[in-house]
Amino acid sequence: MKILFVLSLVVVIVTSCGGGNKSNDYATTDENKAIKTEAPKDDAAPPDYDPNRGEGKFKNVDVGNSLNAAMATGGEKIYSVKCSGCHKLTPEKLVGPGWTGVTLRHKPEWIMNFITNTDEMITKDPKAQAQLEICLVRMPNQNLSDDDARSLLEYMRKNDGVK
Repeated sequence: MKILFVLSLVVVIVTSCGGGNKSNDYATTDENKAIKTEAPKDDAAPPDYDPNRGEGKFKNVDVGNSLNAAMATGGEKIYSVKCSGCHKLTPEKLVGPGWTGVTLRHKPEWIMNFITNTDEMITKDPKAQAQLEICLVRMPNQNLSDDDARSLLEYMRKNDGVK
């Protein structure tokens, strides 16, 4: 019983990827000495790659200045079924990163491309790759339609305070 508890504790520690607003520029060794880690290389992505947009079909997503409440409601339903098992609406990490501030950190095109083209984004996008290194769990492709992804984006915007 004691061994099972210790093994469970080790699994939790190894699979967690932090939380809060900690910088991702440093890693901690077993001796608790901070060491500088390498950031993703700019040349990791193809030369015509736009890191603000990401990899996928969404080149320009016009979200407007105000929230589309109906879309946000639809996005909330999608979140509760497909996303809440791994993502919290706070900055805190669950399996994947928390969603607070996601629409402030990434452009709508990047978010839409990541939601609908997860595998390619993780393969080509330095920001997605850096997040994978932190969380250690690859986001599964949820097979969302473009409309579902747009509703989810609107729910993310609502979570970030857009009115």
